[in-house]
Amino acid sequence: MSINQIASEALKLPARERTLLAASLWESIDDPFELSVSFDDEAALNLAEERNQEIQSGKVNAVSHEELMHRHKT
Repeated sequence: MSINQIASEALKLPARERTLLAASLWESIDDPFELSVSFDDEAALNLAEERNQEIQSGKVNAVSHEELMHRHKT
């Protein structure tokens, strides 16, 4: 069964069942943005401040969530 066939069938489900299916599928996906190391609160705040400074200075460009997801899919 192709992904289009599965999607077509899934869209026929009642909203509650589609919600449960979507949640189940989402939970089955590894987070592509998960860091391989863990940060304590202070380190996470420092990283966020560094990223903010990079954006403010123009060193990097911010992208919307929609654009990020589009880039991730391709």
